[in-house]
Amino acid sequence: MAALLQFPVMLAAHADWSVDPRKRWICKARFDGVWSIGAPEPVAESATLLARLVSDAPHAPIALGVDFPLGLPRAYAARADIANFAAWLRRLRPDAALFEPCGSLDEVSLARPFYPGSSVTGAGQMARLAAALGLSDISALRRAVDRQTSRRPAGAALFWTMGANQCGKAALAAWRDCLIPGFAQKIPIAIWPYEGGFTDLLRPGGIALAETYPAEALVQLGLKRPRSKRRQSDRAGLALAIRAVMAGLGAIPTNSLAAMLDDGFGATADGEDRFDCLLGVLAVIRVIGGASDGIPDDPVIRAVEGWVLGQVDPPLVPPNASSAPIPHRPPHRARRSRRADPRQGGSG
Repeated sequence: MAALLQFPVMLAAHADWSVDPRKRWICKARFDGVWSIGAPEPVAESATLLARLVSDAPHAPIALGVDFPLGLPRAYAARADIANFAAWLRRLRPDAALFEPCGSLDEVSLARPFYPGSSVTGAGQMARLAAALGLSDISALRRAVDRQTSRRPAGAALFWTMGANQCGKAALAAWRDCLIPGFAQKIPIAIWPYEGGFTDLLRPGGIALAETYPAEALVQLGLKRPRSKRRQSDRAGLALAIRAVMAGLGAIPTNSLAAMLDDGFGATADGEDRFDCLLGVLAVIRVIGGASDGIPDDPVIRAVEGWVLGQVDPPLVPPNASSAPIPHRPPHRARRSRRADPRQGGSG
């Protein structure tokens, strides 16, 4: 409880991000002796989000969790000569080539690692992306924190931008449209874990920024994974358990959030996003309240890969020599065949 004792007033928030602006939601919790958690609301204009948070809680520390990657795969970072993700991110310009996903594997380079720009067909596309970047295999496209743990499935590979299980386009949109404007506006942003321990980064008038992951938040909060987060009834079925978690964290829902929680966040498609927002902010509050931020004692994670706030479970398959970079080679072109090459695996 050290952070709460040090700061009598605080703001915690979680932003659930998407490449589609209509699916970007934020849930805010205010601390003034107890946590009061409001109903999720649209992020609205991405470029002004960080400034609005500072305006919402002037002179108070702000803890912001974001559901997009804050880090790079270690093998890629080694090849691209990136020693610190936060420093690299702060140098990015909004017109950088990085922000244009490649339309073909021939375009892939260390400066443009995101692929594909539009839908592609054919087996083995992700393996070919790894090869085009000079990486050993598909596993090298994932950070340690993206890998499967004993209690949750693997997250998406950062540079892959196709399909429902991808985070690449959302990461690009968030970096370009939210974080870069925040840096330009001179908003005091400290990025965990690159610039210090999470609670150490909580400073009056500043934002402590950390990556959060709703699927991991379920684990951290001791909640049973619903059969489908997309189903309203399944979300509503967790209402009592979530209320118990809130009580344990010293948090009280506003009336609007309580009604939304009991209703399973509504029948519309954005109900899942609003549900995830609440999970994320509860995970942030949990760490502020004294839970471990979970950061492993791994210098590469602390410098370039990053971690999910509060995650203590290690990956089932940790990074090892098989993920080491290999000499760059041009992307392999698929052979014309009626059958997919079984050695190439699936497309993602």
